Parts: sequence; structure tokens; C-alpha cells
Amino acid sequence: MVCAASAQTDAIPSDMTLRSDVTEVRMTFSTTDQNGRVMATVLPSDFAIVDGDMVVRDFRSFARSAYTRLEVAVLVDASESITAQLRQELANVVQLIGETSGVPDESFSVVSFRDLKPAVVCESNCRALNTSAQFPVIPSGGLTPLYDSVVFAARKLGYDNDPHVRRILILFSDGADTISLKSFTDAMNSALDNDVAIYSVDVSRQPHSSPGTLVLRSFSVNTGGRYFPVEAGTTKLIDAVLEDFHAAYTVAYKLPSHADGFHLVRILPTHDLSLQFHCRRGYYYPSSPEN
Repeated sequence: MVCAASAQTDAIPSDMTLRSDVTEVRMTFSTTDQNGRVMATVLPSDFAIVDGDMVVRDFRSFARSAYTRLEVAVLVDASESITAQLRQELANVVQLIGETSGVPDESFSVVSFRDLKPAVVCESNCRALNTSAQFPVIPSGGLTPLYDSVVFAARKLGYDNDPHVRRILILFSDGADTISLKSFTDAMNSALDNDVAIYSVDVSRQPHSSPGTLVLRSFSVNTGGRYFPVEAGTTKLIDAVLEDFHAAYTVAYKLPSHADGFHLVRILPTHDLSLQFHCRRGYYYPSSPEN
């Protein structure tokens, strides 16, 4: 299994980007086995990197990531009916994050979106969030600024550019957008530019090949997060966030090409072909490199 997106649609362009410096590429990733369990130990011999059409096995460095804390934002699509199940899932997320060490009060926020723009529901005091009061049962049919809201939340998470912080966006949505000024590409690039991993929770009841589901899967796969149907449950979601946080590795290698533009990166297993690698899908080498 590769670390890049395995499916594309006309609405999901292929030029997602990750900025690199001019001498080396650094990729942070986590690894799961065929049953979705995180691999606590990974060796350099377990994988190879394919950068464009070049296979990279000579790594400058390989080590556990330097993450020391989590910054978490929960982004909720309130444009459809808020069901009792969804309110309970949100309450569970708040409770479980509240019990998690490594997530200070000031590093946790909840944002909702409906109609014209996103709104901050809470920040720094989210552990006391009353989901029934803040997310009452409402009729469906509201406008859905999904892409604008992802941009808003990603920028909010990226305000603190501490490299030791892993930034997580937990997105409850059906993947539909009806009114955003921003595009899918804008939303994706904002997540990548702000080093945000998107963990999508699909609240729709549509088949897994529906356009909205493909959008959510693409958000997650291309940013190094994960995709879950809402039926998977909150515990599995939070376990994945924490496991990825504690079992992440960072690999660095010499920039293999100075060609301008997008460089697709894939991480491939070398021995156990069932391994899956969760990371960004590439980086952008600018024509005028920025230091």
C-alpha cells in the first residue's frame, strides 16, 4: 500500500503540495498492519521511498518524530440534521480528549459550520462543552461551506508554528460543499501548508464510492490522517490519533531533483507488503526556493 491517494476524481486535483527546503526532504509518517493496528516499531529496511521516478533507500536520518504535544480542533458540519448519535459522538470526543495527556486546554477547540461561514463554538474551555445545548436538533438543508471551514480551521491550528506540535483536525462531515468561496485545492493546500493531519468522520449514509466520501478520504489520505465511517465509533478514532502521535517516525533524505513543481512521494513496504504508511503525498519545489 502506498502513502499517496489511491483514487482521484475530477473534483479532486492531483497537485497537493508539501513545502521542502532546498537540500533535503523530511517526511513524517505512521505505519499500520493489515488489520489497521499501528506498528510501534519500524526499521529503515521495512520501507523504501519513491520520489517521482527515483527510489530512495539512502536516508540522511531516521528517528522517532519530535512531537511533544497535540493541538486538536474538531470541525463539525451543522448543515444537516444533528442526530442524537452525532451529539453523543461529539460528547465522547470531548470527553476522551479531555482525558488525554498532551492536549492542554488552550490546544483544544471546536468549530462548527453552517450557512455562510464557520463559527468557533469553544476554545480553551471545551472540556465543559454541552453538546446538546451547542448542537440542538435542527432541520437539514442548510448551506455547507466545507472548504472555507477547513481553511479556517487549518489556519487556526497553524497559528502556533512550533515544529514539536502535531496538529490534528477531526472533521465530522458528509463531504459535501455547496457555498464555499475556496476550492478543494485551497482547503487541501491550507491543511498541508499548516502541517495539519485531517481525521475524517463520515456522517453520511451513502455508499463508500459517493463523491462526499471520496472527498473525505482524500483529505485524510493526503494529509497523513485517517478516514472513519461514523459507525466505527469515537474510541477507535481517538485511539488512532494517539497511536499515530506516539508511533510517528521522521525520515530525511537528500533532495533527488531540483525540478520545479510538484514531487509525488510514495512510501512502499519492502518485506511485509501488508503494511500501510500514513503521511503526506508529496511536496512542492518552488522555482524561487524559500529558506
